[in-house]
Amino acid sequence: MNIEVDTVKGFQDYLPPISAQRAQIKQIVEKVYRLYGFQPIETPIVEYDELMRPEALPGEQEDEAISDRFRMKDRAGRNLGLRYEFTFQLARILKLNPTLKLPFKRYQIGEQFRDEPIRLGRTRQFTQCDIDILGDGSVQAEAECLAVVMQIFTELGIEATVTLNNRQLSNALVESCELMQKKQVFREIDKIDKIGEDLVKMNLKKYGDANQVVTLFKLMEKDISFFEKNKFEGAAELKALMTATQAQGIKAIFKPSLMRGFSYYTGNVFEIVITGTKTALCGGGRYDKTVGKYLNRDIPAVGISFSIEALMGLCQEQLASLVVPPPALVQLISIQQEKATRILAQKLRKENISVNLLYDKPGKCLEYASAYGIPYAIFIGEDEIKKKKWKLRDMKTGIEKELTEKQLISYLAKLSS
Repeated sequence: MNIEVDTVKGFQDYLPPISAQRAQIKQIVEKVYRLYGFQPIETPIVEYDELMRPEALPGEQEDEAISDRFRMKDRAGRNLGLRYEFTFQLARILKLNPTLKLPFKRYQIGEQFRDEPIRLGRTRQFTQCDIDILGDGSVQAEAECLAVVMQIFTELGIEATVTLNNRQLSNALVESCELMQKKQVFREIDKIDKIGEDLVKMNLKKYGDANQVVTLFKLMEKDISFFEKNKFEGAAELKALMTATQAQGIKAIFKPSLMRGFSYYTGNVFEIVITGTKTALCGGGRYDKTVGKYLNRDIPAVGISFSIEALMGLCQEQLASLVVPPPALVQLISIQQEKATRILAQKLRKENISVNLLYDKPGKCLEYASAYGIPYAIFIGEDEIKKKKWKLRDMKTGIEKELTEKQLISYLAKLSS
């Protein structure tokens, strides 16, 4: 039987150095999440398919991610599926944990699955980095979500720009032009960055006459103060968010063509794009009618998320400067002194100094350390044991120095801190 040895289309293996870079990104992301007071949660990858079907999710029938979910059955014939996002799981969590103290600030970094077309930055299994604030209806909560992600991108060396819109303002804008089939109009507007204004204008003529389309695009050229002055619904809410982000040191740009989550966002929506481009790395918004649906009440909620794959695929140049730590600080090289080598390794690890052991010829050990970027090597031989001094080699310069055990631990501990 011939077996094709390959990964499934849309799924990938990650090996060093890429796997180390991904781990470093996750570490930075989690550090910033915790700095802002978000708490980690974990949820199952597998859920009952009934919880994910469009008819079970009022207001989300048009979410393409639902139709892209992976489906399966267990041995008992139950209909199951792989999670395609984290948000729908929050509704279940609140139903099963009604005493959870609100507002609840949570984060989750984990795998999601969607059976959708693949491209640069998009795979069918991807690692999503997600934060949500449940039970806080203020724009301050929205501004905080944006501040968190902007700090992450700054630490990763990615120059990014916040773009904003508001679902109610979009409704009011289209209604003021008296265009038909509002949701279809939203979908056409959403294509502007992909296919250009001219083609979108042509497509919009299916839903209104030329004058209505021209009026729509003239309105979309206005700044937020125009809509606020003319009492467009959602404009004041959006302006308040822009003020709040400015207070956080973040400049946000009003983008009336930004259309996200037609089916579940209820207020302000946002995307973070690579500065100087139209490439979105991250998106989110307010969704006040989703997480409380099994409790039969609205619970304010806002969230924002991005995937590691999107960052790795779309920001390769920016991430090139990301410092990825080696697998260990030190390679121990035993010259027929295995017991002494193990004892030294235990002492170093007790001081939080990472150590790699490889019982082989010195040349092979040095070659290994060089291949994996381990910066230091320590030789443990008969002479070193007699003198009670260890020979430490800098793998980059080749310079060697003899240190007592105390000196060695002190020196390496400073490098590890």
